[in-house]
Amino acid sequence: MGGVRGAGPPQEGFTGVLIANRGEIAVRIARTLRGLGITSVAVYVPSDAGGKHTLEADIALEVPTYLDIEAIIAAALDSGAQAVHPGYGFLAENAAFARRCAEAGLVFVGPPADAVDAMGDKIRAKATVAAAGVPVVPGRAEPASLEDWSDFPALIKPSAGGGGKGMVLVRSAAELPEAIASARRTALAAFGDGTLLIERYVQNPRHIEIQIMADTHGNVVHLGERECSLQRRHQKIIEEAPSPFVGPETRARMGAAAAEAARAVGYVGAGTVEFIVDGTTGAYHFMEMNTRLQVEHPVTELVTGLDLVELQLRVAAGELLPFGQDDVRLTGHAVEARVYAEDPARGFLPSGGRVLALREPGDPGPGVAATASPRGGAIVRVDSGLAEGGAVGTAFDPMLSKVITWAPDRATALAALDRALARTAVLGVVTNIPFLRALAAHPAVTAGELDTGLVERVLPELVPATQVPDELPSEVLAAAGLVFHAMPQGDDPWDITDGWRAGEPAWTTWRLESRDGVHAVQVRGLPRESAEVRIDGDAVPARIRIDETPADTPPGLSGGARLHVTVGGRTERYLCARDADTLWLGRDGASWALTRHLIGDPEDRPGAAAAGDGAVRSPMPGTVLVVKAQPGERVSEGQPLLIVEAMKMEHTVTAPHDGTVSQLAVQAGQPVDMDAVLAVVRREPGDSEAMDREA
Repeated sequence: MGGVRGAGPPQEGFTGVLIANRGEIAVRIARTLRGLGITSVAVYVPSDAGGKHTLEADIALEVPTYLDIEAIIAAALDSGAQAVHPGYGFLAENAAFARRCAEAGLVFVGPPADAVDAMGDKIRAKATVAAAGVPVVPGRAEPASLEDWSDFPALIKPSAGGGGKGMVLVRSAAELPEAIASARRTALAAFGDGTLLIERYVQNPRHIEIQIMADTHGNVVHLGERECSLQRRHQKIIEEAPSPFVGPETRARMGAAAAEAARAVGYVGAGTVEFIVDGTTGAYHFMEMNTRLQVEHPVTELVTGLDLVELQLRVAAGELLPFGQDDVRLTGHAVEARVYAEDPARGFLPSGGRVLALREPGDPGPGVAATASPRGGAIVRVDSGLAEGGAVGTAFDPMLSKVITWAPDRATALAALDRALARTAVLGVVTNIPFLRALAAHPAVTAGELDTGLVERVLPELVPATQVPDELPSEVLAAAGLVFHAMPQGDDPWDITDGWRAGEPAWTTWRLESRDGVHAVQVRGLPRESAEVRIDGDAVPARIRIDETPADTPPGLSGGARLHVTVGGRTERYLCARDADTLWLGRDGASWALTRHLIGDPEDRPGAAAAGDGAVRSPMPGTVLVVKAQPGERVSEGQPLLIVEAMKMEHTVTAPHDGTVSQLAVQAGQPVDMDAVLAVVRREPGDSEAMDREA
């Protein structure tokens, strides 16, 4: 079926809508508002000033935090908006916010507050939908006793929680007491409510969710299912629609059950009913209902041709749904991958930095009506909150963008996703793009043999060891050496390092450090024509051509450039950007940062970073939470020195070897960048035996 775009603004005449969110979802909502001729109002905190969502909106107003209900209400009223769209996260499922909007005379673009309350509590939600005849997972909730549960394996969940936080898998009665204590601690810390429930753990589970839409006139329809089984630590990574596991009859039954769950609480607007499905028997059970728009909603838009944000606005304005259940058609297949600021090679720790250069494929989405009624071929859509020059910190969710593809069939959609990810480059920030490509191409994924534990089981295949120097591609080192060699090192044109001498050209040595170590890259000749390169003593014939540099790029490639690098007869194209002495290179979705060292630096030797020079570096951008050591203190290998926190994740930084803390560069409460030196542990003479063993 076609989209509803083009019918004009909602009948009740919203002329302005405030978006109580940030990042890619705020950008996405603003674009639908623009298409409807409705003024979009963004809010931002000081650290987000100039963010992409503020530039996409017609009006942008500062607020203290995205959780400050009164400030957001005041901003909406000051702007003249009649409605507030919460997006997802922050206040999207906050019943108090929905009620406060109503008190202020603003329309909350979401369900009634009572429906948010009913579905926000897992225990109450299960009871409500079970009474409506929807199948639920057998379980027990407090205040009943959980300690004498006997049906294992079992899953303990915080009643007030979401996003998998606090869930604990229990395989035997012996594990139960500690699991309950652990889940309760997490629930109290994360949600302020330690109430728990325990459920039978479904073997070989698939996570299938149904998108529903309901209006104020009692009409409820479902828009098919999404498969969300590709998860890590209960967090979704890649989603698709329709599910390769669900057939038409099961889809109809699950859709009817989801619609009944919505009717049971008087639901209005867009919502998602999540089911856990037995991958062997196909039996399905209600898990929870998300009373908001979902991150993965674009895959539903692409297979239905509907703009879900537009439908939310029309329903909020009191309009009837413009179609019935029999009108809904699913066409083709859509897949979405979430691009995160995280480092898979470091245990998926959060990353951050400034976006030095950015390339994103496809349409900026949505244009949903235009892109969701395809006529042959594949479609690429990108929902993104990224902009060149923007800062990516650790104060908010690490999701940066979503790359979504549609094609007539699943195999073509997955292949298109891989190509789109390969054409995505974010320089200045480490991302999970190579991990996403490996996951999408895994044989179990391409075969549709999915379950919620698959990613964890195959993780070693998806994230191979990357911490050894030999695994850094030689062509990347050659490219970095050539780029540094080609750039003037000062204002004097004689500073160009062409290596010219009376006789034959001389070698110029560059010491380049990556996360894998410090390498000696020697270059002689003219790199833009032909040059000789030696990497750690090995000869590599190479040359580069700088194809494209934006007109406003400052000297030194700091705004991004496209390079063709030929190494050993093979030419590869790179995106390149420079930040002071660090050069970023991107290719095929991967990126590398290489920092130029001064000659004579103590770390100026191949493999220095891997060998352990005593420098203790931050594993992620964040804030120093606790300092456990003092200058001059004697420490042992593995002893905790500091705790760094980012995205509510704590990471303990330990001593790399026995020694004495000779430097302590930070204090509690101090923000730090990834790889910033936090401390230095110097070996003492008595530690020579350990040093000899390491050597």
